[in-house]
Amino acid sequence: MNKFTELIPQEGLELVKYSGKEIINKLGQDIIENVVLSILCGDNLRDLTESLTQRRILLMNSSLLITYLRALNSYKDFSKNIVKIIQNEILSNKLKPNEKAYLYWFVGLTGKSIQNVLRDKNELAKYLNTFENNMKEVSKDIEKRYGPIDINIKNEGINYLLNWPSLLQCMLAIGAQTLTIRGSEKSLYGKLFEKLILGSVLSLLGFKYINQNDNTKTKMVFWLSERQDKRESDATIILKPGFGVRFDIGFIGKGNTEISLDKVTRFEKIMKKGSSSYSMITIILIDTIGKGSRTETMAEEIGGHIIQMSGTYWVYELAHILKKEFHFFKHSILNGTKDESIIYIKENIKNIKLSQFLSNI
Repeated sequence: MNKFTELIPQEGLELVKYSGKEIINKLGQDIIENVVLSILCGDNLRDLTESLTQRRILLMNSSLLITYLRALNSYKDFSKNIVKIIQNEILSNKLKPNEKAYLYWFVGLTGKSIQNVLRDKNELAKYLNTFENNMKEVSKDIEKRYGPIDINIKNEGINYLLNWPSLLQCMLAIGAQTLTIRGSEKSLYGKLFEKLILGSVLSLLGFKYINQNDNTKTKMVFWLSERQDKRESDATIILKPGFGVRFDIGFIGKGNTEISLDKVTRFEKIMKKGSSSYSMITIILIDTIGKGSRTETMAEEIGGHIIQMSGTYWVYELAHILKKEFHFFKHSILNGTKDESIIYIKENIKNIKLSQFLSNI
């Protein structure tokens, strides 16, 4: 008899977790480039990535269903013994992280709920016993409410019959899986596109991407994620010796913009790099500012600027802020119209190698 994890389709296991660089490899440079371009022109990140999230969810939900059907064919009375089968395999301690995640989904657990429900390994048996009893009671209750149900499924020439207990097991597993994916995608896409947007917009404005520890280049350069004593800035640019900008970016909702600003109030106005000192200003890139928000006023109080990426011409606005703060800053976008800035972005985004900005994800 196969181990339960051997019944999981390989493509399903591969989709459990992957890095930002792997997303580019899986989806392709063109798709990611189009998302970056759309954000640079004011579109919403969540809207753009929702179709990618839905695709991953549906692929994995399908994989989970196939796994369940294979288990029905491989184990005697699988739906009655699922808890014992899952428990034995989890306790074998020979599982890869993606395999263990799959097993936990079948007993209704996500990574977050494992932390909250299973405070230590000794509580697993207690949880599974409660889970098993609860599923039996819920199945009886649902059948009493809605009557018995029989669903015939045929896959790879094999016929399967699902009733309420087996159907509910699948539904709960799919629900746990979906919650896990949505949570991980939100974090993953946020971190991924923060890097890609900052790297792209600064490259488009004429800055060269360098290693943070490179002290030999001090003109029109930038690096990502600088660790400071007080706080980590998402990007830092040096226009010329003595002058720089710290960036903070966040794809967060209207009600949370003050949170982002509270973080950047801890940025220091003088930066030491090598033997040189730089006078710094702060620019905050945020998706949208809600009505009644104090964010713009607070930004002025700390001598910084805030830009809403929901605006179609926010890159154009950023260029003009840099010109206002640093009169020596020059760029062709400054000489054209707002619409011409969009044309410039579309023509030049293809020349940027996006994967170079993901070295530390």
